[in-house]
Amino acid sequence: MALNSDHSKKAKQVLTPLLGAALMAYFAYHAVQGDRGLLAWWQFRYQMEVSETELASARVVRADLEHRISLLGPGSLDLDLLDEQTRRVFAYIQPNELVIIPAAQ
Repeated sequence: MALNSDHSKKAKQVLTPLLGAALMAYFAYHAVQGDRGLLAWWQFRYQMEVSETELASARVVRADLEHRISLLGPGSLDLDLLDEQTRRVFAYIQPNELVIIPAAQ
């Protein structure tokens, strides 16, 4: 009987820290690799930076387009811009003009 008691006591002394270490390893793994872990957070932050850069670029393009639209408004018609748009949209050229087509890039 004394042998079983000693083995049981030794098993508890070994298994308790092993179980604790296994639980810590489980939670540590999921804190890093999980759906909401560190790696996922870093990926999310990177994607946010990329999206913010794209948004800033889109805002610049939008501001340029809004400026060009304002120049075509009835109160402030820019004749040079109107001529440029007409030529681009309708492929309109004067008989005495020379057209240079750039090479494909």
